[in-house]
Amino acid sequence: MSVKHITADEQWAVEEFAQVELQDGRLNRRCQELAVTLGQQPNAPINQACEEWADTKAAYRFFDNAKVTPAGILAPHHRCTVERMRNHALVLAVQDTTFFNYTHHPQTKGLGEIGTKKQNQRGFGMHSTLAVTPAGVPLGLLTQAFFTRPIGEPAHKPGELQKLPIEEKESYRWLQAFEQTLALAPSDVQVLTVCDREADIYEMFVLAQEKAADLLVRASSNRRLAEQEVDKLWAKAEQQPLAGHLTVRIAKNQKQEAREATVSVRFTQVRLKPPWRPNGIKLPPVTLNAILVREDHPPDNIDEPIEWLLLINLPVNDFEDALQVIQWYCRRWQIEVYHKVIKSGCRVEDCRLQTADRLHSYIALMSVIAWRLHWLTYINRANPDLPCTV
Repeated sequence: MSVKHITADEQWAVEEFAQVELQDGRLNRRCQELAVTLGQQPNAPINQACEEWADTKAAYRFFDNAKVTPAGILAPHHRCTVERMRNHALVLAVQDTTFFNYTHHPQTKGLGEIGTKKQNQRGFGMHSTLAVTPAGVPLGLLTQAFFTRPIGEPAHKPGELQKLPIEEKESYRWLQAFEQTLALAPSDVQVLTVCDREADIYEMFVLAQEKAADLLVRASSNRRLAEQEVDKLWAKAEQQPLAGHLTVRIAKNQKQEAREATVSVRFTQVRLKPPWRPNGIKLPPVTLNAILVREDHPPDNIDEPIEWLLLINLPVNDFEDALQVIQWYCRRWQIEVYHKVIKSGCRVEDCRLQTADRLHSYIALMSVIAWRLHWLTYINRANPDLPCTV
């Protein structure tokens, strides 16, 4: 198909990829055409979405071209995302990881291990940063990186992991995405990076402190404090007076249905004691605000009551400040919904492009389409009375 014959409702794809630069004018045009074509039928395989065999072959050649990379495909979308961010005083940069399972495509080359050793699954991981407004509207991707775990490599024991430099750990992807976000963020927009427990990495807090960057992380480790009265994070938070109660909406997951929970809220300032690091690396202490959110009286049928200990480097002076931080953290679920759109809505795990490199480029393109679908769905649900022209 030709881009010049697109309809008005397909114009977004052309505009989103208007500045794509893949070192070849024909590849640039093909990228726009594929964005329009796949955007029309995001849940269809490439051959069905393209309809014509010539277009299907052109699509396969596109993803097999060495000049076509995920970074090249996503670069114009990143720029558009930054421009959308400029319309907001505060933007939440939500990070998360997801894994794509291609075990059912055994002929695909370049896959690695996912899941546990016993599951014997093959695929790769993807770590992304999604920009969303405080109201939850997704503005687009800021970062995206694919990674592959070697097949047959023995898992590191906790003691071995502790001795590895942070740059050699898989968790280093959180810091890399944080730095990339800071590099892209407009200077006149406040950007708060929001992460779940996997990002409870001391170097993340140090980086935020060094860069004077805003960071919100749900704690995983009961860290030691550089204080004499109470030496552990959870104990310090639990000793604080009750600030108030809040009702939060818990999203549906594999373990439970969506529900509402009444939680207690406590908050305090903490000074974290630096952990030991190999090679004589000395890390500085970090001062944060801790907010303990706990479901003290869960229903009888709930196996895992809500308990979040949120760490943020912004001021928390009263209950209203604590509520604001909790609301920001609740927006983290937007990236989980986004990943669900990529997998279930766009069905990228059904793709048979035969190599991991081709799949990376395909998923990068579909990630932009998935963002658009996520945006449309959210706008429709949040503001159903808006005119259809929006």
